[in-house]
Amino acid sequence: MTEAHSIFDFSANSLAGAPVDLGQYRGQVLLIVNTASNCGFTPQYKGLEALYRQFRERGVTVLGFPCNQFGAQEPGDAGQIGAFCEKNFGVSFPLFAKIDVNGGDTHPLFAQLKKSAPGLLGTGAIKWNFTKFLVRKDGRVYQRYAPTTAPAELVADIEKLLAE
Repeated sequence: MTEAHSIFDFSANSLAGAPVDLGQYRGQVLLIVNTASNCGFTPQYKGLEALYRQFRERGVTVLGFPCNQFGAQEPGDAGQIGAFCEKNFGVSFPLFAKIDVNGGDTHPLFAQLKKSAPGLLGTGAIKWNFTKFLVRKDGRVYQRYAPTTAPAELVADIEKLLAE
């Protein structure tokens, strides 16, 4: 089996459980984020939604991947996660089924993201919820951002990728 190099070579299950081929986003700039509902960074959902609304007509999509690996801060099931995000933050960008981003059960998409954009000091592991990966229109990872990086801080990089 050949190694996938483009994010568009992967698939993941939607929050509703249906398989989603990420190839459908080919030609778009993607912001991929591991999320959680009970985290200090959870208010970033508001900023992520604002980015999505600002840029979606220009070909930018935010993809949220709930993860319960950090302080058990995403304990809910798919229905609870979806309801929470919609009710509290008006989330309309695509959310996916809960996944692992570290360890033996790491989702293949996140294995590729971490390989393409290692963290601080070259570490592959994701340190916390709301780690963000910005992906070029061709499916190559542009940059990884720390959980502390506010979504609004990505506007200049998004504009740069849209112009490529």
